[in-house]
Amino acid sequence: MPSRAIDTPRAGSRALPKIHTLQAGRQRLRVTPERGGSIAAWDWQRGNQWLPLFRPADLERTDLYSTACFPLVPWSNRITGGGFEVGQSRYPVAPNRAGEAYPIHGDGWLQAWSVSSLGEDRMALELSSDRFAGNPYTYRARQLLTLRENALEIELRVCNEGSQTMPFGLGLHPYFLHDANTRLQFRSRGVWLSGDDPIPTGFSRKLPDTWDYNRPAALDGPLVDNCYEGWDGLAMIVDPTRCLRLQMHTTDRSGYSLLYRPPGLGYFCLEPITHPIDAFHLPNRPGLIDLAPGEDMVLLTRFGVSDL
Repeated sequence: MPSRAIDTPRAGSRALPKIHTLQAGRQRLRVTPERGGSIAAWDWQRGNQWLPLFRPADLERTDLYSTACFPLVPWSNRITGGGFEVGQSRYPVAPNRAGEAYPIHGDGWLQAWSVSSLGEDRMALELSSDRFAGNPYTYRARQLLTLRENALEIELRVCNEGSQTMPFGLGLHPYFLHDANTRLQFRSRGVWLSGDDPIPTGFSRKLPDTWDYNRPAALDGPLVDNCYEGWDGLAMIVDPTRCLRLQMHTTDRSGYSLLYRPPGLGYFCLEPITHPIDAFHLPNRPGLIDLAPGEDMVLLTRFGVSDL
């Protein structure tokens, strides 16, 4: 069974990224390190067919939002105010994506990662970032991608390599497929509401109509791009159309997850994250971890799969 394969980009006007392929049992994982350390596909074999478990990447596009999953480091989601303060020092952070008013999802997803080790069912990616695009962070990040028995495990770690203590956060941005029959379930005690943009305006224990996933619920309805709080780290996706069940579990106990549910599209994102949107400007900066030079933090997430 082939593994450790590196696909050659197809000929054309735009060079496509190299794809590293892992395979174990009924799983296949395709990774594009140079595109933000992202995943291009995670598939499940049934007979002679490969079923996508994440939404497959569109490799013709250079937008990293077209991948199957990408890491969020050294923070997740948006930062307002043009930056943030630590003590008496102010650190500017500029917008980093076309169409976005605020810097979003850190900068690891905008840089090429290197492969530090590669095996049949496991690979490690690393990134050394030194004030990328004028950001105040100097850090080293590592992803360990492992195909376990009927599961994909992603360990994302960041180490502060700067000269002073800084607030850090982590997350993953997986894209899941859904149709009218798909049901999602994850526990929460409430959600951060927002105004005309996704920036939080206040926390509510009362979930809006069609936003409650404490019990299995469909993924139709208006846009949701909001952070849920009180998550126990476990989520279940049941896809009767394709006879699949997915389970996402994180060992992080911060209690935050972000649901992105765009209306009219066949995918959604449920992001395991360590802090809410714009935590840099919320009281007590919830979920952000102050790392002194040389200190690190880790987010371990496991995606399980089974046939219904």
